[in-house]
Amino acid sequence: MITSRRARATADSATDAVWRGKTRQTHAVTAERPGIRLRQLGTDQLTPADIGALRDLLWAAFAEDEHGGFGEDDWRHALGGIHFVLEVDAQIASHAAVVERELHVAGRALRTGYVEAVATVPALQGQGLGTLVMREVNDYVAAKFELGALATGSQAFYERLGWRTWRGRSYVRTEHGEQRTSDEDGYILVLLTPSSPPLDLESPISCDWRSGDVW
Repeated sequence: MITSRRARATADSATDAVWRGKTRQTHAVTAERPGIRLRQLGTDQLTPADIGALRDLLWAAFAEDEHGGFGEDDWRHALGGIHFVLEVDAQIASHAAVVERELHVAGRALRTGYVEAVATVPALQGQGLGTLVMREVNDYVAAKFELGALATGSQAFYERLGWRTWRGRSYVRTEHGEQRTSDEDGYILVLLTPSSPPLDLESPISCDWRSGDVW
């Protein structure tokens, strides 16, 4: 059995905001709140200053995480896709990343937008910034992938944004075959998209192997 820490996607337990942006990868969006800007950037578009600020944010936001905080494996998992970077008064305040993975549901391969490194600067949590970021993430995943997925202990936050808790058994695919990840059961959430096939949320689900937390 494979075990891993959860909550690489945490919640800003925020009041909701009426805002839904439509952007392309490099387009910056200004929300209808003063001083807020949300950018979509590929990893190769992040500046050294962006990277430093994001690392500071993530390590601080997960400092009290019961599963061991945010580490280098977690950082690597967030790279290679699209970063949603929210700024307040020109300072990075909230972040999420979407990377492409291949999940299998009942043996069927699905091109999946996997959400990583969702966090808000601790001093600004509870102001709806995480909700703003995740609404933009939802739009992007819905447009680009057959399925969205993430692992979290903050199910209620994501469920109110349209995510659904996977009820079936979870596995990781390794060179030795599928191995159970029973510690993750109940902590994997999915977002159905316009291109999702019919899915039974009680079916087995598996992810590809990676170092660190597999989910």
